[in-house]
Amino acid sequence: MRDYIVRATAAGNQIRAFAATTRDLVETARAAHNTSPVATAALGRLLTAGAMMGVMMKGDKDLLTLQIKAGGPLNGITVTADSKGNVKGYVGNPNVLLPANKNGKLDVAGAVGVGLLNVIKDLGLKEPYSGQTILQTSEIAEDLTYYFATSEQVPSSVGLGVLMEKDNTVKQAGGFIIQLMPFAEEAVISKLEKNLSGITSVTGMLEKGYTPETILETLLEGMEIEYNDRLSTRFYCNCCKERVAKALISVGRKDLKEMIDEGKEVELNCHFCNRNYIFDVQELKELYTLSK
Repeated sequence: MRDYIVRATAAGNQIRAFAATTRDLVETARAAHNTSPVATAALGRLLTAGAMMGVMMKGDKDLLTLQIKAGGPLNGITVTADSKGNVKGYVGNPNVLLPANKNGKLDVAGAVGVGLLNVIKDLGLKEPYSGQTILQTSEIAEDLTYYFATSEQVPSSVGLGVLMEKDNTVKQAGGFIIQLMPFAEEAVISKLEKNLSGITSVTGMLEKGYTPETILETLLEGMEIEYNDRLSTRFYCNCCKERVAKALISVGRKDLKEMIDEGKEVELNCHFCNRNYIFDVQELKELYTLSK
């Protein structure tokens, strides 16, 4: 199990915690979308967060969508995840190139820009839950920390990181989410804050060979961790030609007829995995018949 998420509690259930290693997941996304290094870092951070937030949901059919709509050259990010560790996503402009920031690192904040974070949870109810916050730093981890505090009223600490190789493939990726329960005692809160203050970066820990378990053991040192679950996570898109065909039928008979009359094959692209699906004229005619 290369990429996986661990779920844990600590300090007698006063803390719940998640940590993940996502190198292969983020590399799959990079290869699918041919993203630039800064686009890979931004997308990889949100994919990692989405994977961990997805497994917070309980229902088999529950779906989470994270959307960043902002004015930077990245043109926004969209990620969706389920409760089983499957996640997929894309950026509006995968080719963004920016100089390093003042710390000599990939300028994710500059690529993302000023804007909003939307969190949508489809839990099988009449209406999906939707929360929206203003991006605080556009670095993604801090923005999710702010979202949890304001929209869900759960004090949290989110850490996310993506480290690139010199050949622009992904070297390391992962993250953590630590959350305080409402009944957390002051002593527990102080201890957690002290532990968190000693952390420099997620990628720094991963470079030292830390696993999700050892990341949590560092963050929650002295707090009696109890591991609840360990599950694999992956970049996975459930698109297929049949699903795309249904979408094509939904455009309506008039538009389908125009495509047929042009006498050319139609190529459709899946935003999430960048796979292309081609329908020849005969297939379009069959879809036209089905659309009655």
